[in-house]
Amino acid sequence: MDQKALAAFKAFEHQGWEKLADSYYEVSHASTAKAAEDLLDAVGLGEGEAQGRSLLDVATGPGYSAGLAAARGASATGIDFAAAMAAKAATLFPAATFRQGDAEALPFADASFDAVTCAFGLLHFADPDQAMREARRVLKPGGRYAFTVWRPAEEVETFKIFRAAMAEHGDLNVPLPEAPAMFRFAEEAEAVRSLKAAGFAEASARRITIHRETTPEALLDGLSKATVRTKALFEAQDEAAKPKIKAAILERARALMAERGGDGVLALEMPAVLGIGAA
Repeated sequence: MDQKALAAFKAFEHQGWEKLADSYYEVSHASTAKAAEDLLDAVGLGEGEAQGRSLLDVATGPGYSAGLAAARGASATGIDFAAAMAAKAATLFPAATFRQGDAEALPFADASFDAVTCAFGLLHFADPDQAMREARRVLKPGGRYAFTVWRPAEEVETFKIFRAAMAEHGDLNVPLPEAPAMFRFAEEAEAVRSLKAAGFAEASARRITIHRETTPEALLDGLSKATVRTKALFEAQDEAAKPKIKAAILERARALMAERGGDGVLALEMPAVLGIGAA
């Protein structure tokens, strides 16, 4: 991608997230929020370890990791390029500090933090490699960085249901701004390679699984409150196709719930990769 395309993608994501602060919280607290404990444990801010230590949570969204770190006694800061998202996080987790800022040009001095986390943010960056280098720069010697990203869409059941319904009744190739490969870091080997290239002395990656409990109706409602690209993908579909896509989402979700014996509860598996780097 050339610089013009990267800038257009970054503007597209930024404009979208500024509008999603409230609605995204409604769907993310049952999914992405569950990565916070794994991330904090990975950077040494687990229960009983966080007191007096400093954390930066990049692409903080509703502030889950920063909020949990603050509750554990850390000095926690969350940063997000959407000012509305940072403001939402501040209302949810007043013990942490939140501000607007760019993951690819962090407004902090070198060696400022004991730990840096990023929950599913790399998927939305125009230059994720630069974001990793910036995370490395602001870490103190011996500090740790951890990020989560989703496994490929066909493995993450929320994405799988949405995309299958769109493929059946719509078009997955509708014109959207050109974007970096969304699932580039979904393989552990690429996550480790990228961490090492960003300057981390030690790097590792492993799979984790987030278990989401919802209802078919809530899953469908979440389509309008999902991430910027997912929401845009649906909105770009032909108007005649949209009711069919929604009906197919409900049908697939209800069938999966019945298959798993859920009594009104749809249990979904959302596998992810946890990447860890040490400065």
